Amino acid sequence: LLEKMGYVDAVCFLGDVAGDADHLEGRLAAMPNRPQLYAVRGNNDYYSTCLLPWELLIELGGKRIFVTHGHLFQAKFTVMNLIYAAREQKADILLFGHTHQAMTDYYEGLHIMNPGTCCGYYASYGVIDITDKGDIVTNIVRIK
Repeated sequence: LLEKMGYVDAVCFLGDVAGDADHLEGRLAAMPNRPQLYAVRGNNDYYSTCLLPWELLIELGGKRIFVTHGHLFQAKFTVMNLIYAAREQKADILLFGHTHQAMTDYYEGLHIMNPGTCCGYYASYGVIDITDKGDIVTNIVRIK
């Protein structure tokens, strides 16, 4: 995927199998521009020896991004708990996983994205572009 995506400033790993984040960090370190990795743990990482946080608030391109796996917010049943959490953090963008179903939406000033899963029949990843003017463009890319 990294080769397919080309140049990126940062990569967000949204949890499950935290060991994959370690592998990803090594791959990113070998890239010429050395993108930053932001990673959280998921519901399949409860007994992992990794010390990743459950959620992160990061700033990229002048935008606040709330990053979480989603299981602690009942993401399979509703996105509203995630929206409330992102709003509490004054986030511009909400990134979550857990459902493995790709989606992107915009709700009252908040950009919302679940990039899906990078394996299986409906494999996908998400791209967020924060333009020089501060506009936010989200896109789901299907892997073929």
